[in-house]
Amino acid sequence: MLDEGTPLFVQIAEQIADDIAEGSLAEGERVPSTNELAAFYRINPATAAKGINVLADDGLLEKRRGIGMFVAAGAREKLLTDRRKRFAEQYLDPMLAEARRLGIDDETLISLIRGNGHRNGGPAA
Repeated sequence: MLDEGTPLFVQIAEQIADDIAEGSLAEGERVPSTNELAAFYRINPATAAKGINVLADDGLLEKRRGIGMFVAAGAREKLLTDRRKRFAEQYLDPMLAEARRLGIDDETLISLIRGNGHRNGGPAA
C-alpha cells in the first residue's frame, strides 16, 4: 500500500478514509491504534499518529479518552460528499469545458457517457 511519492502519514489517513468511505469501517467503530498501524506498516508511531490526527482534525474521527479513536457520526457521508465534489472539479468540469469547446451538445454528451454514441461525437447509430 505504501508508496514513496506520498508522505506516509497522508497515505495512512487516505487508507483509513477509504475504509470509512467503503463502509468497512463503520461509524462508531474503533480504528486501529497508532501502535497497531505502526507495527502493521512498519513505520514510526508518531507518523501513524499524524495520519490519525489529520482525520480527527477533519472531524472524521473522534477520540474517546482512554479507549482510542473511533469513526465519528456522519463521517462516511462527509467523505462521500467531499469526494463527489472533488470528482466533479477534477473530471466533470474539465470534460464539460472541453465538450463546449468541441461543440458537443448536452444530449450528445449524455449519449457518449452512456456509451450509446459514436466515439467521434456523432449521433447514436
